[in-house]
Amino acid sequence: MDLQQRINAFSNLGQFLNQFGTNGIQKDDTVKANELFFDGFKHQIKLAKEHNGWFTDANVHFSLQSWANALTTANINKWVSQYNFNNVEPKTVGIIMAGNIPLVGFHDFLSVLMSGHNVLVKQSSNDKHLLPYLAKYLEVVEPGFKNKITFTQDKLENFDAVIATGSDNTARYFEYYFKNKPSIIRKNRNSVAILTGKESKDQLEALSDDIFRYYGLGCRNVSKLFVPKDYNFDAFFNAVYKWHPVIHEAKYANNYDYNKAVYLMSEFDMLENGFLMIKEDESYASPIATVFYEYYNNSEELKTKLQQDSDKIQCIVANNFTENEVTFGHTQKPELWDYADNVDTVEFLLKI
Repeated sequence: MDLQQRINAFSNLGQFLNQFGTNGIQKDDTVKANELFFDGFKHQIKLAKEHNGWFTDANVHFSLQSWANALTTANINKWVSQYNFNNVEPKTVGIIMAGNIPLVGFHDFLSVLMSGHNVLVKQSSNDKHLLPYLAKYLEVVEPGFKNKITFTQDKLENFDAVIATGSDNTARYFEYYFKNKPSIIRKNRNSVAILTGKESKDQLEALSDDIFRYYGLGCRNVSKLFVPKDYNFDAFFNAVYKWHPVIHEAKYANNYDYNKAVYLMSEFDMLENGFLMIKEDESYASPIATVFYEYYNNSEELKTKLQQDSDKIQCIVANNFTENEVTFGHTQKPELWDYADNVDTVEFLLKI
């Protein structure tokens, strides 16, 4: 199986996923192997939602649409053109996946297979229905993938390298357990937004997507704002109001009520609008239904702080503030070449 065959297979997968996007489930009879897989994937989506209360209709279909948009032939070609895949000796790469948002480990899965390696996947119990089914689809549209994709519920064995994602605590375990293997170990990270007070309503509304998408559970979700002294939050609260229906969703509402009670009993100062709380705090990781904020004196001082804390930050949302910033509203719309933790996964895979 050559590189072009792998590109074609994932492009076919993108067309398959496009039937399950944000416009609702719409069957496309031109999709390869659709009769075998269309109805079955509808069932897997149903199972995923039943198994994990955070995997709502909107969140699952947004994730599937995002991958459909990414997996076009043009996008894949642009991505792989940066690398030399010649003379890759196939190895077995283990992936330990998180389960915080739907298909959160898919990019690692894609990178391993596109690099010509075999993949050994240990999924999170929170997100175990979608990927195995998509792997079967790949094996049908490209038989060369057969025997190259394995899922396990046990500890990883018989692998040559590993990509593991977890909390700061589990990362310490990963670093010890995999110390003799080439590895990428990902820890907790959060995303931040830099506000100046000059943002337009459209920019702030887009920022609300960065905050609320997936209930803020992703590392690319904005969990902290940096604002100038005397910043007026009125425009921010007005702009995020479009997300107010989120308070009617039980798991989110329970977290909102719990965290609000904790803040009130602790007599913390905070602002809230009935579905979101903002609290001044130096931490980066905020609880669900809460966004932290911190004041800054000037841009140079803030840039220094962000550089010092770069190992805690996934994305910086801003408008002409720094290099590699993310546009308002785009944290959960990464391109194939946007790597977690700024670690080039494919480059790593080509060197093992």
